[in-house]
Amino acid sequence: MAARSAVQRAAQISLAPFTLLSGAKSFRDNAVIGSRRLNRLGLHVGRIRLADALTAQRRVRLGRQLSAADRAHYAEHGYLIRENLLPAEQFAALRQEVYGSRWPLLEMGQGSTITRRVVLDRAALATSHPTLAALLADAEIRRLIRYVAGTGAEPIFSLQAILSGLPSATPDPQTHLHADTFHSIAKAWFFLHDVEASAGPFAYVPGSQRMTPERLAWEKRQSLTAADHPIKYHARGSFRVSADDLRAMGLPPARRFAVKANTLVVADTRGFHGRTPSEQPGCRVEIYASLRRNPYLPWNGLDPLSLPGLSGRIGSLQQAALERLAQLGLARMPWVPRGEGRIDAPATGGR
Repeated sequence: MAARSAVQRAAQISLAPFTLLSGAKSFRDNAVIGSRRLNRLGLHVGRIRLADALTAQRRVRLGRQLSAADRAHYAEHGYLIRENLLPAEQFAALRQEVYGSRWPLLEMGQGSTITRRVVLDRAALATSHPTLAALLADAEIRRLIRYVAGTGAEPIFSLQAILSGLPSATPDPQTHLHADTFHSIAKAWFFLHDVEASAGPFAYVPGSQRMTPERLAWEKRQSLTAADHPIKYHARGSFRVSADDLRAMGLPPARRFAVKANTLVVADTRGFHGRTPSEQPGCRVEIYASLRRNPYLPWNGLDPLSLPGLSGRIGSLQQAALERLAQLGLARMPWVPRGEGRIDAPATGGR
């Protein structure tokens, strides 16, 4: 075992130049990223600063397609929001397509919450679900996601249900406010029904996407101990934050997004966010999108996933790649197939 660890460490060190110029974030699983000595010298903070400089350059170009008001709102808050996104008739047709269909369901259980997801491929939906396919192709939605992510790459869309407040001996780890990683990425939620404040809505700390001197000092402190942190998500680079930490960084409490149906929220989840605990069992259905890319690329384009024949099939291609890597022992597959059913079907257990 010791010999194997030594070999792994040597391999990680030899690959360090490539690893450090990527989105790799795990302090526990990488001897270089998790090195207390290197992080004391500024490795983690240096990666943040370089990623931010390149992201800012890309975002300037992307921002030419957004209004000044949108750019200012993102800069201040870290998210963008669109209420009444679709005309009433189009929104009603979308709901009918979603709730009136049976889908190939994937599920992941985390404490008292089940996340149910359906991979969405625009090409496959064009004839069977035309309103949904049109939403995935909507130019404005894509512009907002790309601007928040700071990259012109292709977002990945899914149909998603959050079944919260379920009986469990362990809490949902996503209810602990956290940052997904050290650089800007975008996640988006288009809500298909009203989200009540008591039903575990998304929460976000406004302005927490900014790397202020206080935030950078906090990031450096975390980098010195993250590799040995008892919370595995924190040790793998998704830092958890306390209320005291937020106050020390001059940040406000998290805002809960109790919003009306037909609302789109796009957030930079480098900022602190999470699900709020649900006061009772419930099911929230949404169109979900995510966009992350290597933060050290100086360009917005040249994304292989935008090529004809690939851009409409990103979701299924990613899913197939994950399944294959899991079969080879190179990745963990957290999603469990649950057969076909309605997206809002009751939880059946077996998590």
